[in-house]
Amino acid sequence: MFHVKQPEQAAATASFDDTPLARELADLSSRRRALEKAQVTLPTSTRIVTVSNQKGGVGKTTTAVNLAAALAHAGAQVLVVDLDPQGNASTALGVPHSADIPSVYDVLIDEFPLQDVVQSSPESHNLFCAPSTIHLAGAEIELVSQVAREHRLRRALEGYLESVDVAPHFIIIDCPPSLGLLTINAFAAADEVLIPIQCEYYALEGLSQLLGSVKMIQKHLNPALHVSTILLTMYDARTRLAQQVAEEVRSHFADEVLKTVIPRSVRVSEAPSFGQTVIAYDGQSAGAVAYREAAVEIMARGVRAVVATEGEA
Repeated sequence: MFHVKQPEQAAATASFDDTPLARELADLSSRRRALEKAQVTLPTSTRIVTVSNQKGGVGKTTTAVNLAAALAHAGAQVLVVDLDPQGNASTALGVPHSADIPSVYDVLIDEFPLQDVVQSSPESHNLFCAPSTIHLAGAEIELVSQVAREHRLRRALEGYLESVDVAPHFIIIDCPPSLGLLTINAFAAADEVLIPIQCEYYALEGLSQLLGSVKMIQKHLNPALHVSTILLTMYDARTRLAQQVAEEVRSHFADEVLKTVIPRSVRVSEAPSFGQTVIAYDGQSAGAVAYREAAVEIMARGVRAVVATEGEA
């Protein structure tokens, strides 16, 4: 038998299809389909990206691990270097980081080979992590007396890339929310800086200080370092404030800001408590889709940058 919708049912369906929720769900479904069809080109040499913002609570570690997982999901091999003594990136990637585990601290202070501390994340065979432990909290003080203290991470990464059979496509360094020696080591080791900025009041607070630090590193330690990417996080489309902040950031940094924005998402917040990124926890959620879109955009920008450089040569 055929079921014929009553006029009231048809009107209710039509009414639902025109609601903000229905439009949001339709948009999310469309974006998922687009991601399945997306063609990505992996970099031919390792891109070293440090994720930094000295202002806390901007989604820095969340961005580092979820972008890493999204890149791995797209087929890239990714190493996350957890340079934050809190070890949140290690937790999110499901990697053990108790006090007795060899960690980034041993690499920086005792010159352990980085390959001896790198662990595979249970989340993906493409995803690896050099964990942080509580010992890293004292590394800022201990590094002061070390020889070539600003370059210890860079030397460790160079040794790692020489020792592995297959170099990762991306190395993502998660920095502490400060501009101390750990962050300086990350800047000295990286080619690119990715800055997450929350779509809230005071979004640009402290950004000038961070950009000033990048210029200082360029001048004295690492001329190749540049701000390649700014990612808007914690975006709430329902508020005018979020839209205004996004417009302001884009007006100042038109070339660096990704088109993709990361929405406020319960799933993104829940995932670390399960020792997972949002890509593994709920890969179809709005937050996961946004990070996957950001990863695709970052890879595409890298290809365009290489083409532009070759054209100049």
